[in-house]
Amino acid sequence: MSPEAPPPPAPSPAPSPTLEPAPFPAPSRRSFLRAGGAAALALTTAGCGFMASGSTGAAAERPIEMKPDGDLVYFNWADFVDPAVFAGFEDEYKVKVIQSNYDSMEGMAAKLNAGNRYDVVFPNAKWAQRLAAGGRLHRIDHSQLTNAGAVFDAYDYFADPWYDARSAHTVPFTMYKTGIGWRRDRLGDELTGSWDDLWNAKARGKVFVLDDRDEVLGLAALKLGVDLCTADPGELRRVTATLKSLRPHLRGFSSDSYNNLLNGNAVMTQAWSGDMAAMLAQAKDPDVFGFETAKEGAPVNSDCYAIPVDAPHPGTAMLFIDYMLRPENVKRNIRYIGYPMPVAGTEDTYRSLVGPFEACVVSTDDLRDELFFRGTDGPGERARDRAWTEVKAG
Repeated sequence: MSPEAPPPPAPSPAPSPTLEPAPFPAPSRRSFLRAGGAAALALTTAGCGFMASGSTGAAAERPIEMKPDGDLVYFNWADFVDPAVFAGFEDEYKVKVIQSNYDSMEGMAAKLNAGNRYDVVFPNAKWAQRLAAGGRLHRIDHSQLTNAGAVFDAYDYFADPWYDARSAHTVPFTMYKTGIGWRRDRLGDELTGSWDDLWNAKARGKVFVLDDRDEVLGLAALKLGVDLCTADPGELRRVTATLKSLRPHLRGFSSDSYNNLLNGNAVMTQAWSGDMAAMLAQAKDPDVFGFETAKEGAPVNSDCYAIPVDAPHPGTAMLFIDYMLRPENVKRNIRYIGYPMPVAGTEDTYRSLVGPFEACVVSTDDLRDELFFRGTDGPGERARDRAWTEVKAG
């Protein structure tokens, strides 16, 4: 990270430039996601999964003055913010955005535990809980954010989510759910709206599931009617047995869901809703494809804005969050990444994007505690890791 420069004077806010819709980035921003495996085990045996920081405690509670106090050191998935939105932020506040990327939540945690310092990070709900519980995040004063009401008043789930009481340390960025994508030209419309559809005989040998421990164990748990994040030994044996029965139908484990459907490697795949929106933008004939969520339950998740307690430029981070919540920037970014954002007034932008895939839309009714992935204690995480290893080994 470059040495901190003296903070420039705060300019008068100016309207964001009018921007034309940008194409989706390729490949999918989650296409490099990998299961946690040994990294997850090493990071979760202590409970919250984060080593103690010398900057916790009083520093985490200290109010952040929202003003430019240096360049923005940004840490996120690749291709998660439209470059033109970054450019508008840099131009308005006369700072640079210094980008770093990770390919998994475990990779993000490892960098934070190694002492790397960032101004804004984007944990999902489970990891936001671990960061907040470990005293690793600044409090965020929502009253400073111009459009906070469009988030917390319209989506009251996020006003007091299970992973961060009163959203004291986070602001939701995206929301998404998991379902099944398929090719209608191969399977027609015979699907039943159940996780059982992955066992469809016509798709045998052409099915992919995500290369993600929680998602794959979760689909079997939901199919069986047990807790999404179960660590109970008996239930995990049932989960692994169910997934072993799926193995003859599988072509593989892959988080590049939409490319597998597009190029025909997959006839059916477990998929994130946002990636299906990205696929629609690239499909020559969108009618060839379908997307459903299962009646037994569709896992949901949210990626969050968060400011690490040792952020070198927390004032700039606050400005960035405020800038990103402007409706014009939210709409721009929805078009770019294909994931909906819980900001009132932007819903039609996402609906127009997903078109025939109505199941991609995340409603307030979808946001239910029991459908979020949560962490367990050390023994529970080790049990889930063992189950995942057994499933992948066949």
